Amino acid sequence: MARLLERYKTEVIDRLKQELGRDNALAIPKLQKIVVSAGLGKAVQEGISKAAETRRFTEARAHMGTITGQLPVLTKARKSVSNFKVRKGYDVGLKVTLRSKRLYEFLDRLIALAIPRVRDFRGLDPSSFDGHGNYGLGLPEYGVFPEINPDKVTYQQGMNITICTSAGNDAEARQLLTHLGMPFRS
Repeated sequence: MARLLERYKTEVIDRLKQELGRDNALAIPKLQKIVVSAGLGKAVQEGISKAAETRRFTEARAHMGTITGQLPVLTKARKSVSNFKVRKGYDVGLKVTLRSKRLYEFLDRLIALAIPRVRDFRGLDPSSFDGHGNYGLGLPEYGVFPEINPDKVTYQQGMNITICTSAGNDAEARQLLTHLGMPFRS
């Protein structure tokens, strides 16, 4: 069992029952999924050769697969935008949806290893909730994960991470993530 999932079941549920005043463990907020995405539209926009664009996508796909433990899916442009030199159907990004055991393993590595390695880190923004109990954060580069060898990175690439919870509001989701160890700013 994932370490963070075990902690959720043994400690966090009991704490949230007391804080939220609920008796039923099924009424306690829980993590549903984590979506990790990276936009690579910059490769298309820069007008680089098709071979270089393919190398960039291949490298990003390999790194994201290493980080998440799951092969990412290519995302395509839904409409054409002439200012960005993007046409409908172009490959513009990568996306991975993590659920159950992989979700807790990824979140554990994110909290314990990756976030503390971000340069000039002063805590996560506590106002990045969407109003429905979901939290979004961005990492400037995927080199903060220890699985990635910095010598193998040719193109620096950032990523977006969205943590979806079953909480009905932001306050409950913030309590859940705080108890799981997310380092929010005061």
